[in-house]
Amino acid sequence: MQPDQRTDGDLTAVARWSLVALVAAALLINYVDRGAVPTAAHLIQADLGLSKPQLGLLLSGFFWTYALLQLPAGWLAERVGAGRVLAGGLALWACATMLVGLAQSFTALLLLRLLLGVGESAGFPCMSKVLASAVPVRHLGTANGIVGAAYLFGPAIGTYGGGLLMAQYGWRATFWVLGALSLLWLLPWSQIRLPRNVLASTTADTPPLPVLLRQTSLWGASLGHFSNNYVFYFMLTWLPFYLVHERGLSTVTMASLAGSAYLVNALTALCAGWVIDRFIAAGGRANVAYKSVMVAGHAGYVVCMLCIALAPPFWSFVAIFVYQILCGISSPGVFAIAQILAGSSACGRWVGIQNGVGNLAGVIAPALAGWLDFKSAFVVAAMMSILGLFGWVWMIPQIAPLRWPPDTSRAGLEPERSAS
Repeated sequence: MQPDQRTDGDLTAVARWSLVALVAAALLINYVDRGAVPTAAHLIQADLGLSKPQLGLLLSGFFWTYALLQLPAGWLAERVGAGRVLAGGLALWACATMLVGLAQSFTALLLLRLLLGVGESAGFPCMSKVLASAVPVRHLGTANGIVGAAYLFGPAIGTYGGGLLMAQYGWRATFWVLGALSLLWLLPWSQIRLPRNVLASTTADTPPLPVLLRQTSLWGASLGHFSNNYVFYFMLTWLPFYLVHERGLSTVTMASLAGSAYLVNALTALCAGWVIDRFIAAGGRANVAYKSVMVAGHAGYVVCMLCIALAPPFWSFVAIFVYQILCGISSPGVFAIAQILAGSSACGRWVGIQNGVGNLAGVIAPALAGWLDFKSAFVVAAMMSILGLFGWVWMIPQIAPLRWPPDTSRAGLEPERSAS
């Protein structure tokens, strides 16, 4: 990685979108690797003799370190440089993925899931720092749509491609291949020229952390993120197992259905980001655009979860695809809202806090579902969806950039809100 002497505002369109594409590729790899164990869950369970509660702990263990380290990762992204932190995190999680193929016990698998969480904690804080620094607000919907499509396409690749590899060569060989391929991303990343405020360390810590923590909008976004993630991670970690054990699908059929659903999610996210930007470019308000898609998404989640739990198989499968469409629609807003509110100077730590709270859902949802029957687990997911409406709509007064006064640490001032 080479520091670019130009400011981020002077980046050419080609350089800016190349940077977005590489960050999106890192997040795609992030989700392929984290989704490999859920895809292999039924094979790992049979091979190692794990109980369903053990499987739930294994699926949630990744999030213990992942959620805990979000704020430190955001701080490092601003102090050490998002480019370096993202590269180091990817190298660590790729190695953890390869080592899963050698694990012989529940304890070893759990430790490797914890290590995977350490590495992948760098992903979203670094991504948000890069986008907030290099992409103008008017293009954030499209940029986050591209990134959202990438990380939502990750489960499609991991579930479909990984499922086929596992059926042909076994689950251990699949983890070796996925981890080794992940490391190839470091080659183009080492050659890209990054803006100085993305690669180099930050000397000022403005706004201070206490000012961030006083923002109601931060906690509203965090609650909304938690609600969104509860349903997402429940589906991501348990859907393959559910389709095999509750709906009687084979490994190959499960991989095809689930992979197709994740692909729909990714394509919807890409289209949604573009539509949001077009709406804003035509004179629409960012506040209206992003809150509207969040309301549609979370209200729809409730219906879909209940339908999957209670409806006959055909309508249950339809609800799986409808959920993926709604998830894709809301995906660009999850991080674009944070990038708009916090700006480049605070986005790393803001997203670290928001994503940390949001990913507590990853600790709770897989483990809780391991103790519940599937019908109850889907009903709980429907109830959790309602929380997002309070977070995104009620607790965030307005989605518009916050102006951080330079003397907030001394005067204790609240940031001003600019017009959207």
